[in-house]
Amino acid sequence: MRPLTAAQVVAAAVVVARLARGRRRLPPLRALPDAGVTVSVVIPARDEAARIGPCLRAVLAAPAVSEVIVVDDGSRDGTAEVAASLGAKVVTAGPLPGGWVGKQWALRQGVAAAGGEVVVTLDADTRPEPGLFGALVGALERYDLVSAAPRFVCDGVLEQALHASMLATLVYRFGPVGPASPPPPHRVVANGQCLAFRRDRMTEVDGFALVRDRMTDDVALARRLAAQGWTVGFLDAGSLLEVDMHDSAGELWREWGRSLPLRDVTGPGWQVADLAVIWLTGALPVLRLAVGRPTALDAALLAVRLLLAGALRGSYRKPGAGLLLSPLLDPASAVRLTEATLRPVRTWRGRTYPQARAGARRDVSGGARPALPGRSAAR
Repeated sequence: MRPLTAAQVVAAAVVVARLARGRRRLPPLRALPDAGVTVSVVIPARDEAARIGPCLRAVLAAPAVSEVIVVDDGSRDGTAEVAASLGAKVVTAGPLPGGWVGKQWALRQGVAAAGGEVVVTLDADTRPEPGLFGALVGALERYDLVSAAPRFVCDGVLEQALHASMLATLVYRFGPVGPASPPPPHRVVANGQCLAFRRDRMTEVDGFALVRDRMTDDVALARRLAAQGWTVGFLDAGSLLEVDMHDSAGELWREWGRSLPLRDVTGPGWQVADLAVIWLTGALPVLRLAVGRPTALDAALLAVRLLLAGALRGSYRKPGAGLLLSPLLDPASAVRLTEATLRPVRTWRGRTYPQARAGARRDVSGGARPALPGRSAAR
């Protein structure tokens, strides 16, 4: 057996084993109208005036939510004014300290200003259903940190095809959402678009300070807390949460593609292994098919990939032709992941962050911590 064929056989076995976990995945979150505790929703926002309105209207209308806090992270487009006009409490983020990424700094201040027993953090592009918050509180009876996987909104066939192709790379590397058995801490994944936790516990560990310099802050937080003994749940909330992440396929390629490799929270060995899996099981079969030389294993892998495309229908508000076409873009997704791994980007919304400290993938703590802002930061 040739080395490339042998490597592809091994990678295929790994992918099939990961996909097989879907047979035992946990059930999706179900709507619960009554949370039973006070819930604060914290939304970090930087230049989100054009997108935050639908999110705020949905959250403010949810009966389980006690307060809604928008942390304005140096916006230049009137985000704070839009949030205040809709009825949210606005916290103005202080000057960004050295060594911090803006989102973590904003979230830390939002948690400090929150009064609820439970805090739910949402990105400005999310669209929650009222029953989401009670469902998250219910899940916190079993977990210390809950991350919710949404249903995605894509505009057009190309955007959906590229999104589904990139989403498939996550499934091939980590398996489906809602694993019945928790993975080891260094393989935990999470979705920072929606997190839930008990405020006192997060304040006690100062969680966002632990991952202050991570660009992939959600996975970094989940892995760091899992390593400290927290139980982390990554659960399907597609019926309760929608996200319209990007305005075009080009923006999707640039923005999601830069963070998808999880480079700053993944060791070199796992980076190589993950890329090998994507190239051997996703990209190579399509490339061989394109030149008319697919092997029997390639054909089997393409069949598996089409089955995954069908399984991902529930991950989209309007599943369409883009899902069926998504395998054809797997080579492009492999290229984007490789590029972002070799040339990581640490620029976002007009800010450029220095490279993370050497050796920080395993230990992202250390250094002086700025004092928590007082409750008077709210306005």
